[in-house]
Amino acid sequence: MTYWTGKVAVVTGGSSGLGRNIADAFAGAGARLAIVGLEEDAVRRTEDELRRTGADAVGITADITRQPEVDRCFSELIARFGRIDVLVNNAGRSMRGKVLDTTPEQFRDLLELNLLALVRCTRAAAEHLIAARGHVVNIGSLAAKAASRWVGAYPASKHAVAAYSQQLRLELGPAGLHVLLVCPGPIARKDARLYPLEGLEDIPERARRPGGGVKTSAIDPQRLAHLILKACQKRKPELVVPGRARLLFAISQLWPKLGDWLILRFT
Repeated sequence: MTYWTGKVAVVTGGSSGLGRNIADAFAGAGARLAIVGLEEDAVRRTEDELRRTGADAVGITADITRQPEVDRCFSELIARFGRIDVLVNNAGRSMRGKVLDTTPEQFRDLLELNLLALVRCTRAAAEHLIAARGHVVNIGSLAAKAASRWVGAYPASKHAVAAYSQQLRLELGPAGLHVLLVCPGPIARKDARLYPLEGLEDIPERARRPGGGVKTSAIDPQRLAHLILKACQKRKPELVVPGRARLLFAISQLWPKLGDWLILRFT
C-alpha cells in the first residue's frame, strides 16, 4: 500500500514523453489512471500497455483545446471512476522563432494549448479535486520563470501557467486543493528530436535543441516523474529541476540586468 493506492490520476498528454513517464510512475504506485491524448492510436496503445502491467487504466481521446471535448472527457472519467484525486496538466508544446517574427496568431495558438487547455481541464476537475483534497500538477518549464531567446511565444505561455498556478494556490489552497508547479529543464528523449528551422534560417542552429540550447544536462523523465509524486505527497508548491536554476530566478527578480546577462551567457 502506498499513498497513491486506489487514487485516480488523470494525465493529459499521457501517451508519450514526460506524460507517459508520469503515468507509469502513478501506475507503479498503485493509482488508477486516465490517459488523455489527441492521437487515438497512441492513447489506445498506452492504455493496453498499462493494463498489461496490471494497472486499472483507461484511455480517452480528446482535443482539450475545445470545451465540448473537455466536458465529454471529464464526464466519462467521473462515470468510470467516480472521483479524481490528481490532475496532471502535462499536454503542451514548444516552438522556435524570434519574438517579433512570432505572429499574434502563433501566440494565440500556443496559449490555447499551453494555458487555456490547462484552465479548461482544471475547471472541469476542480470540484472533485477539492472534495478529495487532491492535487493539480501543472507542467511548466524553466521558461515559466525566466525567458530566453529564439523560442517565440513559449515563455509567455509558460509564465502564464506559473501565474495561474499561484492564483489557484492562493484561492483554493485554504479549501484543501494542493497545486504543484513543475519547472523542468529540457527532458531527455530517445529520438533526440530537433526543431526544424525552415523559414527561420536567421536564428542560431543551437536553438533547434531541446531547451533552446540552454546549457544544462537533459533530465531523466523517469526520475522527474518520481520527484513529482514525492512533491505531491509533501504538498510542495513548486518543483524546479535542476534546483540550481532557482538562483538564476532570484537574481533575475532582484537584479534584472544581471539576470539578463546570465541568461544570455547560459542559453
